[in-house]
Amino acid sequence: MPLHETLSGYWQTIQCRLFPWLEEDFGPLGERHKQFVTVLELVRVEMFVRHWYGVPGCPRKDRAALARAFMAKAVFNIPLTNMLIERLGVDKTLRRLCGWERPGAVPSEATFSRAFAEFAKSALPNRLHEVLIARTHENRLVGHISRDSTAIKAREKPLKIATPEKKKRKRGRPRKGEESPKERRRLERQPGMSLPAMLADLPRHCAVGTKRDAKGYKTSWIGYKLHLDVADGGIPISCLLTSASLHDSQAAIPLATITAARTRSLYDLMDSAYDAPEIRGHSRSLGHVPIIDVNPRSKPDLKQELADEARRRKRAGYRLAEDVRYNERSTVERANGRLKDDFGGKFVRVRGHDKIMCHLMFGVLALTVEQLMRLLM
Repeated sequence: MPLHETLSGYWQTIQCRLFPWLEEDFGPLGERHKQFVTVLELVRVEMFVRHWYGVPGCPRKDRAALARAFMAKAVFNIPLTNMLIERLGVDKTLRRLCGWERPGAVPSEATFSRAFAEFAKSALPNRLHEVLIARTHENRLVGHISRDSTAIKAREKPLKIATPEKKKRKRGRPRKGEESPKERRRLERQPGMSLPAMLADLPRHCAVGTKRDAKGYKTSWIGYKLHLDVADGGIPISCLLTSASLHDSQAAIPLATITAARTRSLYDLMDSAYDAPEIRGHSRSLGHVPIIDVNPRSKPDLKQELADEARRRKRAGYRLAEDVRYNERSTVERANGRLKDDFGGKFVRVRGHDKIMCHLMFGVLALTVEQLMRLLM
């Protein structure tokens, strides 16, 4: 079924049946409450959470209600868990939508913490997002996949890794026929590796990252780096969380492999950080057309040549088709900005790779549902 028909079916159910039924029982719903209901309807978190009814011993709190609460935390952009609990105590509509009738039924902060650790260990929001994308994009042809990364600041110390000592080279020239073995770079190894091997090879610890902004100034942070693939319409398709010190190019091939397994696309759009022959070759091997900004740092005179060429084209009023398509890459930058500003990406208070990824993925889920619904507007 085409994407528009699939989303229209959801929209008709939500607007014509679900909202009137809820407002009859709960009273008028605010815009954020409606957005939260839409996320719950599309994600169906209760189908992926274990139930503990009938298990001997002290009964555990309903994990589906807790998962819905963490989804509400992302939708309402609530920075802290204790603030979420306070909101559930005073917001009757939100509390009942999560699954608790009385304020006293809302679990303690310790219970929320234990449940979140379980969700992080089982990668619950990752699985929810994967199923949502499969349901909406499995048979869809996407025009452009835009790829970029964003800094994720963490409240933990960077891990210090001892660098192995390099073997001292023999003095003088090597003998005839003797070559000193060179260790292959990660980017050179990746095309011949399986996806699990590539993911296992990526660093996941807290580290110090450095990036240049649009004006060329360096900015540094302690934490991680979120790598995101976004389809037309600003819909996140796949993402990876790595150490902040990892170069963007080293996450491109595994990320592209994940995206290719979830949907079909025509063009891969990337900035100059991804300008590498291995990335271009992998994109073409998937049947895509790579449109990657040229990195002028490799050749000193190339930057001036590109500037002169751009000036001549502007005078002639001529634009390359690749340049027009490359402008679509701004969708991933907007997605990164919205994830941080509107869905909790700025407020990372948990520690460790799995928990931070879990926190971010609840926001990615909310962002994905909102962008899917915008396709109908």
